[in-house]
Amino acid sequence: MTDQVDVTIIGGGPVGLFAAFYAGLRNMSVRIIDSLPELGGQLTALYPEKYVYDMPGFPKILAKDLAREMAQQGTQFSPQVVLGDTAESLSEDMVISTRSGLHMPTKTVIISAGAGAFSPTKIGLADEESWIGRGLHYGVRHLADFAGRRVAVIGGGDSAFDWALALSEVASNVCIVHRRDGFRAHEDTVAKVKALPVGFHLFKTVAAIQGDEQISAIELEDTQTKERSTIECDTVIVNIGFKSSLGPLKEWGLTIEKNQIVVDHLYQTNRPGVFAVGDVCTFDGKLKLIATGVGEAATAVCVAKTLIEPEARLFPGHSSDMDLPA
Repeated sequence: MTDQVDVTIIGGGPVGLFAAFYAGLRNMSVRIIDSLPELGGQLTALYPEKYVYDMPGFPKILAKDLAREMAQQGTQFSPQVVLGDTAESLSEDMVISTRSGLHMPTKTVIISAGAGAFSPTKIGLADEESWIGRGLHYGVRHLADFAGRRVAVIGGGDSAFDWALALSEVASNVCIVHRRDGFRAHEDTVAKVKALPVGFHLFKTVAAIQGDEQISAIELEDTQTKERSTIECDTVIVNIGFKSSLGPLKEWGLTIEKNQIVVDHLYQTNRPGVFAVGDVCTFDGKLKLIATGVGEAATAVCVAKTLIEPEARLFPGHSSDMDLPA
């Protein structure tokens, strides 16, 4: 791990994995560093059994399956992979130091850390922590765990509606609790959920959780009248967002706006040889999609290649014209 590599990729999610693949395609030596214990980023850590619909080539694909395929593609050129460790600092002579004490030299860096370190936004109840493991969840790892359950999904965004749609196939009852009557989820998903026997409790927030060893009900408060009501359920899934932080990356001397790293049209940061791609970066017209992120990754890799080897072509040609391993 003390060898200098051509590019170090910070983040082993889908965009980082594609960057690793494309760098390998260009005969670059690669190292991937990720704080999570496995590759795949949020696809594996937060919603492995959620369908992804906007990835080219797949009408729909489970997040865990997409992560598996992208990990296979991203590691086919045998990059060094450092998991469960965090890139703490980057010296002027391009040496990355990690939380575990590793010091790893690199010629260039591509930051693909997604939203950074993330933690779920809580409801805000005083006894909230005590209900974790007793029916309170902040995501869904395995749909089968909720078979036959009475589920209350808290939230009005994409995650809330996606899970309501998926859970309706296994749970005995599903309802959505939201603080208003407008939703941030895609219109198509909202229409699909509304067509199902899914209950809606609008203009409501969770005021209390009830139960003994397990959740048996939640008490709701009307956001307009402040009146209280109770609905029976044994499972509460909170999907009201995540708080993210760039963590140590904030100390790297990068230009940051609203917790995102500012890049130019070539995905270069203000530090020479350091790029940022995917959800972690920002520029005019930015779209936070895996599909756009992988394009950013390919561009960043090619620009990094020309920094390391000025005689190299920016565009290597189409992969269909290359002699790649089967």
